[in-house]
Amino acid sequence: MKLNTYVNYAGKCDKALQYYEKHLGAKILVKMTFDQMPEPRQIPPGLEKGILHARFMLGDAVVMASDGPLDRVQPMRSAYLTLSADSSAEAERIYKVLSDGGEVFIPMAETFFAHRFAQLRDQFGTNWMIIHEKPMGPRG
Repeated sequence: MKLNTYVNYAGKCDKALQYYEKHLGAKILVKMTFDQMPEPRQIPPGLEKGILHARFMLGDAVVMASDGPLDRVQPMRSAYLTLSADSSAEAERIYKVLSDGGEVFIPMAETFFAHRFAQLRDQFGTNWMIIHEKPMGPRG
């Protein structure tokens, strides 16, 4: 069994994919628009050029994405995509990129469990945690 993440966007999927590709090094593997769907097409209003399905690699994870009906897609609420950085500098760089135009919930800072940690929602409505973890010993 394999668990994959699927993120829906309200008409901004293509912009999000381009942004993640440019700033996070994401690799777009598949991208199909609603107008490429075979007949009979059932395209939600306003999404004729929207993304029906996309698959991209971010680090070593596969993420799938699409544009959903504009009246039903809402920003993520309780789930986060978590990026584990190899250094504090990389965590800070990612934080700067993803917080640009977004909403910061927990600003980047040191915690008892991480050299750097932050939570935010990016400009496309996706929630992110960014962490450069501290070594943690076994639980007893």
